[in-house]
Amino acid sequence: MLSAVIITFNEEKNIERCLASLSGVADEIVVVDSFSTDRTKEICLHYGVRFIEHKFEGHIQQKNWAKEQTVHQFVLSLDADEALDETLRQSILDIKSNPLKQGYYLNRFTNYCGYWVKHCGWYPDRKLRLWDSAKGKWGGMNPHDRFMLDAGDSQTGYLKGNILHYSYYSIEEHYKQANKFSTIAAQSYFSQGRRTNRFLMLLKPVARFIRSYFLKLGFLDGKYGYIICRIQSYEVKLKYQKLYALQMEGM
Repeated sequence: MLSAVIITFNEEKNIERCLASLSGVADEIVVVDSFSTDRTKEICLHYGVRFIEHKFEGHIQQKNWAKEQTVHQFVLSLDADEALDETLRQSILDIKSNPLKQGYYLNRFTNYCGYWVKHCGWYPDRKLRLWDSAKGKWGGMNPHDRFMLDAGDSQTGYLKGNILHYSYYSIEEHYKQANKFSTIAAQSYFSQGRRTNRFLMLLKPVARFIRSYFLKLGFLDGKYGYIICRIQSYEVKLKYQKLYALQMEGM
């Protein structure tokens, strides 16, 4: 038996696709919502999910709280803007009744403004998304959470297929998210005692662009590859600028 868990906030344009892809795969779907003001709740209830509203206190905190609401021991975690492709659906069905590992890595294939991104470090972008909920928890650093098994990767496997990730519908949306995520990341860095200086503020964005565009072959994704790598570099620049500002405020 398998539970699927999704956290949401104003995801009416994405959530139906996500829920439809789980049909016939998950025995339970739990949606933990941060008090959406759009049609997210209406759509979820139409699909018969267990819909729970809970105050959002951070990606890691929300996902750990959400996994505790599931009934079944094995849990599949998806974001609202993700969906299972047919190959991955079958892969999950094949191991669902007898999982031999504590967790499974899944490929994530991202659609950016209608283009499927094959480089920039965005594919295969393996994520540990199917796991024994009693054997680990969400960790990392907000907003870039990751599930961590107590035994590490020694008890993990890999499933064929892709999580289809419908990330950004416009370049403007990506810029807005970069601004939002850089604020969260800077606050996380600061709370953990990490600090920066003017040299790192210049170096880090350049290094990120070089890594994504050249080392991760982002240039092979053409126009969108350049845009993605440029905005990634911009997000890093904002993150370190905001961290520096927090340092100055604390002096």
